This record gives sequence, structure tokens and C-alpha cells, in this order.
Amino acid sequence: MDDDMNGGADNMDATTERPVIATTRTTKRRGPRLSRADRTPLGLWFWEIDRVLLLLVSMLIAIGLVAVAAASPVAAQKLSTATASLDPLYYFYRQLMWVMVGVPVMLAVSMLPKPQARRFAIYGTITFVFLLFMVPLIGTTVNGAQRWIGSGIFRLQPSEFLKPFFAVSLAWILSLRLHDQNLPVVPLSFVLTGIIAILLMSQPDLGQTIIFAGTWFVLVMVAGLSMRIMAGLAGTGLAGLVLAYFFYPVAQQRINIWLFAEGDSFQVDKAHATLTAGGLIGTGPGAGLAKFQLPEAHTDYIFSVIGEEFGIIACIAIAVLYLAIIVRVLVRLLDEEDSFLILAVAGLIAQFGGQATINMAVNTQLFPSKGMTLPFISYGGSSFIALSIGMGLLLSLTRRNPYAARVSMTRNWNRK
Repeated sequence: MDDDMNGGADNMDATTERPVIATTRTTKRRGPRLSRADRTPLGLWFWEIDRVLLLLVSMLIAIGLVAVAAASPVAAQKLSTATASLDPLYYFYRQLMWVMVGVPVMLAVSMLPKPQARRFAIYGTITFVFLLFMVPLIGTTVNGAQRWIGSGIFRLQPSEFLKPFFAVSLAWILSLRLHDQNLPVVPLSFVLTGIIAILLMSQPDLGQTIIFAGTWFVLVMVAGLSMRIMAGLAGTGLAGLVLAYFFYPVAQQRINIWLFAEGDSFQVDKAHATLTAGGLIGTGPGAGLAKFQLPEAHTDYIFSVIGEEFGIIACIAIAVLYLAIIVRVLVRLLDEEDSFLILAVAGLIAQFGGQATINMAVNTQLFPSKGMTLPFISYGGSSFIALSIGMGLLLSLTRRNPYAARVSMTRNWNRK
């Protein structure tokens, strides 16, 4: 009888274990897809990603499509000839194609675990620094500047792709200093930035040079260099601008136009006229006329086209949207303690915000002309894909377990 009871107990144990084994083999999910109990990689990504930041970026991309549609007839008209004319929405369709490529790239990069995202950035830096060296040898010249490699749809601008990779790689280099104060990481980062700056100035590309130098300055400041050293670096940067004015013709020409109204100010004058032509609420979609006198309406000066057709209020709303993205990212850093993540995210958002600020400042004549796109709004394949990679890295590095305990970095601010 005891044997029968033991045998029955064994059968009951076997019976109760079978469904558990079967469930483990068939699926890793513990609940409906994308529910809080979903433990698949997609489910984990969905709950760890900063969905507010993703929404804000999606709004920028949608605004960019509308803006490119408004500016596309200008560029299409200028490229049309007596025998062949481009569709007025030619650049809108091409931008839509780049969005269909760039958004999946952004989402794919955002799914990378943090160590893989760091390795991806380091390999990307090595690749595009090499391509930057190759630009003077095999580069393509467009509008008097040799910045691209390849031609047609396969043409890319190495400096655009290098920016996000550079920020993360530089953050990794500087984070090593926090583990060993004797490592010469700051001089090493300065040399790397200087080499890139020399290559960019030879293209010439003053705008990108400022972005790279500004990223380096922000990162060494966040890394904790003393105020005395930071003041010295700021003075060195100011001296560099003065030297650029006297010995770099491109910088001298643009600064003279901006400060002294000397030389050809056609672009900045038309940008200002277009920006203010729509008043507060704009002339309406497709109704702008001043934009047809504007050079590079679909790229560098698309902010002015938005001002004419949608009004100054729309321009202010876009500036607030950029500010909201920056603030959202910085708030996420308040309870982050990993030095590499703090530096990498700070570098990426500094690049993003700096590029947006420079473009809007150029359009409003608060800054000399720089030939820089407005992130996620201006037309451009290299620019959009590179920005998508950068935002994907930002989303990857700011992912977090929503249930993990966090200790805010502000906890010691009020302590002596």
C-alpha cells in the first residue's frame, strides 16, 4: 500500500511538472506581448526605452516631412531645365525614403545593450576617421566644398556619421580617467579632436569643426577638470577663433558679413526676409513666395521657410520642442551614476542641441552662416541617417529597468 501511495505521489509530481517544462520550451514570454510581464527582447526594450523621448523625436521627424514638402518646390524649380523639370515634391519623396530607412536604423541601434552600443561607437569612430582621411584623396566636391565620398544616392558625408560615434568614443576615453587619474586621456582626446578639426578645416567645414570642438569642451568639463584648466581652454578657444579670422579666409568672410555687413550677404538677407515674411501665423502651407528667392531652402535655411509659411509661432514651438528633448535627456541623467553613461549622453545631447541652436541662430542672423542642417527637419540623406544613429545611441544609453532602485545624484547637494 505504501508503494502504491509513493507511486501515486510520483505520478502526481510528474503530472504537475510537465506543463512547466512545455511552457519553458515553447516561449520565453510570461504574459501578453509588450505587457509588463513580457520578458522577450522586444518586451524588455519597450519598457526600458524612454518613450517620451521617442515621442518627441517622432514629432520632430513629422514636422521635418511637412517642412521639406514646403521647401521642395524651391529646390526642384532651381534644378529644373527647359527640357526636364522635377516634380515639385521631388525632395519630399526622397526625404520620405530617408525617413523609411533612418527610423528603423534608429530603433535597431536603440535595442543594443549598453556595452554593445559602446563597441559599435568605437568601431564607427575608427571607420569614419579613416574615411575622413580619404576625403581629400577621393572626395566629391559640391558647392565648392570637398566633404563627400561617392556620388548620387550612394554619396555620404563622413563627418556627419563621425559625430555621434566620436561623442560616445570620447566619453569612453575620458571615463577611464575616473578610474586612473594618471592616464593621459585628456591630452589624447585633445589630439584626436585636433586631428579631426584639421581635416574638417581643409574641406572647408567650419561649422562641423565648431561642433566637434564644442563636444570635446563639454565632455572634458563634465569629466571634472578644474576651473583653472577650463578657463585656459576657453581662452585657447577664443584665441583660435581670432587666429581663424586672420588666417582662415572662409571664417573671415562669414564673420565680416555677419558683423560688418561686408561682402556678399545675399543668403543671410534672404533668410531673414523669408523668416519674417509670414508674420506670427504664416502665409499658409504652399503659399509662401519669398522662399523662392532663398538658396538652400530645403537644407540650411528650412527654418526660414517654416517661418514664412507657418509663422513665427511655429518657429518658437520648434525651438521649444528641441529644448524639451534636451531637458528630458538631462533629467534622465540626474539619477545616473555610471561615469561613462553620463559623459556619453551629455556629449550626444550637446551635439544635437548645439547643431539645432546654430542652425536657428544662423536663420535669425544671430550667428554667422555655417552651412549646417536643422536636426531631423532639414533634407539630407547623410544627415538624417547619421542623426538617426546618434539618437539610437542616445535611446540605447538612456534605457533603464523601470523597477530598479535609483539614487539621485542630487542627494548630496544640500549636504556640507
